[in-house]
Amino acid sequence: MAEPCGATTTPRGAAWASLRRTVIVLGALSRDAVRRGALRAFTRGTAGLVGFLALGEVATRSGLVPRASLPPPSVVLAGLAGLLADETFLLDVIATVLALVIAVAVASAIAVPLGLVLGGNPAVRQATRAVVEFLRPIPSVALIPLALVLLGSGPETKIALAVYASVWPILFNTVYALDELDGLLVETARAFGCGRLRVLLSVALPSALPFVLTGVRLAATTSLVVLVSTELLTGGNPGIGEFILEAGSGAGRMDLVLAGTVLAGILGYLVNAAFEGAGRRLLGWSALTRGRS
Repeated sequence: MAEPCGATTTPRGAAWASLRRTVIVLGALSRDAVRRGALRAFTRGTAGLVGFLALGEVATRSGLVPRASLPPPSVVLAGLAGLLADETFLLDVIATVLALVIAVAVASAIAVPLGLVLGGNPAVRQATRAVVEFLRPIPSVALIPLALVLLGSGPETKIALAVYASVWPILFNTVYALDELDGLLVETARAFGCGRLRVLLSVALPSALPFVLTGVRLAATTSLVVLVSTELLTGGNPGIGEFILEAGSGAGRMDLVLAGTVLAGILGYLVNAAFEGAGRRLLGWSALTRGRS
């Protein structure tokens, strides 16, 4: 009887076919395990959130917590739903998000090249260590009076403060990435005639990308905190912080204050999740982007 077309008759061919089937089965099992793990994590997270909201509802409804100071979660969520249909509030949200994008982009443009220079040149790193360690612990909100004097009360003030706060996580993650750089890669590149700049751009920067992305992710959430805080403390600057200030001091609506605060937290969560997803998609080969940082 004739062999079917494409049939493998040699032991070697049979071994390769068996190996291929094994890889396919293991891949399917791995994907199923990832899906089950993600579903289990989502279910547990949802259960925890529902439990937290239920606890807050019981505490406020029973009188354990004054409703005037802390409205029930159901009231806060209802207020948030109403705000999402308010054009003025949405413009405030857009103002904060736009400032966030600008601040993170400017901070990345400053911190990544500076981190490559400091990490790749020990002499420059030692010469600037004292200045960097002096500036890094200064809180951005402590610079608000100086920023108001120098830049005025426009959006550039909150963006400048957010850039200042966002530079440090990106800078130090970039520097630390170069500390972890495999020296064998550098020596191999130099053996092929690559100069210092070529090694920095072709070897060091790609190796540092997972660390840089982690720094940008941390910088984005830090920037959001600084932006909302600056809007809240300075006033007269469109954004979520100004809305919270007006709702609390003018109207005395604590439900709206908490609704704005909840939305700021949701934005922070979404920004962090977006960067984590981008890291897994673009840099899935790195353990750092798979949640091991």
